[in-house]
Amino acid sequence: MASPEEDDTVGNIVETLADDMHRVFSKLDGRFPCIGGTNNRKNEEFALPVNLEEELSSLEDTIMKWEGSGFRVAVEGSNWSEELEQVYSYLRAVDDIQSLVDGLSQLPDDVKDLTVLQRLENIHHQAMDCLEEEFRALLEKHSNAVDPDCVFDSASGPSFNSSCDERAFRNLADDEKEEDVPVAQPVGDLNFTIDSLPSEIVNLLSEIAVRMVRAGYSTECCQVFCMIRKMFLEESVIRLGFEKMSIEEVQRIQWELLEIEISKWMQTLKVAVNVFTSSERILCDRVFVDLPSVSESCFGELARGVMIQFFNFGEAVAISRRSPEKLFKILDMYETLWDLIPKINSIFSGEVCSALRSEASAVWLRLGEAARGTFSELENAIQGDLAKNPVPGGAIHPLTRYVMNYMRLACDYRDTLEQVFKQDGGAGMNGVSASALDHSDVLEFRNATNRTDLSPLSMKTIAIMNLLDSNLNAKSKLYKDPALSYVFLMNNGRYIVQKVKDSELHSLLGDAWVRQHSSNVRQYHKSYQRVAWGKVLSCLRDEGIHVGGNFSSGVSKPVLKERFKNFNALFEELQKTQSTWIVADDQLQTELRISVAEMVIPAYRQFLGRFQYYLENDRHPERYIKYGPEENCLLRQAKLQCANAYLFNELW
Repeated sequence: MASPEEDDTVGNIVETLADDMHRVFSKLDGRFPCIGGTNNRKNEEFALPVNLEEELSSLEDTIMKWEGSGFRVAVEGSNWSEELEQVYSYLRAVDDIQSLVDGLSQLPDDVKDLTVLQRLENIHHQAMDCLEEEFRALLEKHSNAVDPDCVFDSASGPSFNSSCDERAFRNLADDEKEEDVPVAQPVGDLNFTIDSLPSEIVNLLSEIAVRMVRAGYSTECCQVFCMIRKMFLEESVIRLGFEKMSIEEVQRIQWELLEIEISKWMQTLKVAVNVFTSSERILCDRVFVDLPSVSESCFGELARGVMIQFFNFGEAVAISRRSPEKLFKILDMYETLWDLIPKINSIFSGEVCSALRSEASAVWLRLGEAARGTFSELENAIQGDLAKNPVPGGAIHPLTRYVMNYMRLACDYRDTLEQVFKQDGGAGMNGVSASALDHSDVLEFRNATNRTDLSPLSMKTIAIMNLLDSNLNAKSKLYKDPALSYVFLMNNGRYIVQKVKDSELHSLLGDAWVRQHSSNVRQYHKSYQRVAWGKVLSCLRDEGIHVGGNFSSGVSKPVLKERFKNFNALFEELQKTQSTWIVADDQLQTELRISVAEMVIPAYRQFLGRFQYYLENDRHPERYIKYGPEENCLLRQAKLQCANAYLFNELW
């Protein structure tokens, strides 16, 4: 039994039939032609047959003969042509009954034979019941869900059962594992349709449909067609791997599992739009070939259920709790729907489907809004990362790795993100981004690059990099040793610059930004040298060694001994302390080693050359002079281990 909602839908369908029926009836004289045949009767004034009783009996026999056995026996028989002729013999009988009913109904009441009319209407009702059952049976027989293998064999594409994106997934916190990244296997070309029903069955369904509509059974015809074909679509979609989920279920599911469902959603939606609904549109037009408004309404109703499932899922994801790791899946959904909207607008082009077209656009916009909000969560995450303990050894902070890999991956979606932020009309520059975006940074960027039209994504990127810089500066203050804080800033600054130079981030931030941050890294390097080695070098100054402060006078041996002792103590302390400091970048290791060697070794060699003579004749001079120029120990031992090695382990 039809639900009230179905009755309302079908009622709306019936209201659109007037034009279609006028078109159909203008071609007919009261009978419907058989497939491939022509109607030889001319329109003429209705007159009861002379042998009315005989004809009524013949019509009753024909109708009763088919009741119980039905068309299924005929169309599934071994001799199709002979059996099919019997089917159309039945349809001609239905036409005759319809003509008699129409003719008698139009006669004046004083000449109308109500007994005959009642008898005809009973026969007519039986015939329509039989046609409805045959219509249902034929549809059910040939509406088996589509085998996914058939779809993807036709698409000539790789395996569908992949939960990966079309972009390689990257571990945002660890870029040492990129060789293990799974590569997406997208669906192949989906520009094809499927014939789920044989042509002869479609033609027969069309013949039945036009008779049911003419007889006033359009409601029953449309209900049967929509119900069965809707089930066909839903089951076909389920077989592709996507099952209906409520908004509550989407909200509760773990993100790792939801990622898999999103991948299924994207792949299945492509098939549903490009293959299933396209094919169903063609089928509706063929079954209701002379009834375009019925075709439009039936298609809109049967396809709506499946499409709404997809749209509800998309909306549920869009309104779910936002966190940075969700951005790229949301952008995948955004791109998928955007690519399909032209096809959706084409397939669901009628007025009946206007709400469906609007819903597709609305979900797309909501996904864009979700992407903007999720992108902003990265800013919140950076600001909220308030670690109380420093990273051991001044190494690259996990936050730095995460943010830079995140932004590099975001560049793979650059065009999409630009579109997403432009949709916002610049409103997204308010709030956190606006507070992080120093106006002077924008002016400097524009002046250095001769650009006055910074894109929203460029402004967002500048804001995020400013937040990261501020966060790292704050974290550097957690180190008690100022020299180690500069090593930390060097490590992270060098990592950031390299990631920018090797990606699309360079074009977003510009050469001026790269030069400025490279200069910052060099300044951290100089500051490290000054803070870490300043005290060591102060031991190698001449001031205070000569008696009376006069360079021409003698040397104070106690002072000289104290200088050598202090140098050795400070040198050994640095060796011990800095042996656990980390520099991951090979080039930065080399630069540090060379710069320290160039700063310390010449100063030590000169100091030793001037004052070694005064201690050589003392007892145990090795207590003071541990490193001799002939051994060149400082330079000989100045080597670094591979990446992630301790900075000063074996350096001295």
